[in-house]
Amino acid sequence: MKKNRLEAFTDAIIPIIMTVLVLELGAPKSYSWQGLWRIREELMSYAISFFLLAIVWGNHHHMFLLVKTIDGFVIWSNTLLLFFLSFVPFATAIVDADHQNLFGSQLYTPPIYCHQFILESPAGQLSAG
Repeated sequence: MKKNRLEAFTDAIIPIIMTVLVLELGAPKSYSWQGLWRIREELMSYAISFFLLAIVWGNHHHMFLLVKTIDGFVIWSNTLLLFFLSFVPFATAIVDADHQNLFGSQLYTPPIYCHQFILESPAGQLSAG
């Protein structure tokens, strides 16, 4: 597989996940600044999730500048990363449902650990050899 195919695939999936985030936002009860203020917590969790995904996407881009060859490890590591990133809208919805419950915040942990694992694993040097 050529490197640009995997990059293009990832560059398509992450924006889809970002789009799902905004689709999960409910409209304010009143269409005014006051209405937006009433959903400020939902807007904040949306913003945090959106920029978390943007940071991962940016890091993915920089990581793939080092890639020389695409092997099975790279493909499956990338797939695992996308799998966990696809849970970000789910975690955001749980945070929105109950801001005091830590469970929703804990659901952000697997995507971050997966991303870190890929960056730091020996084979995670992504065949940069």
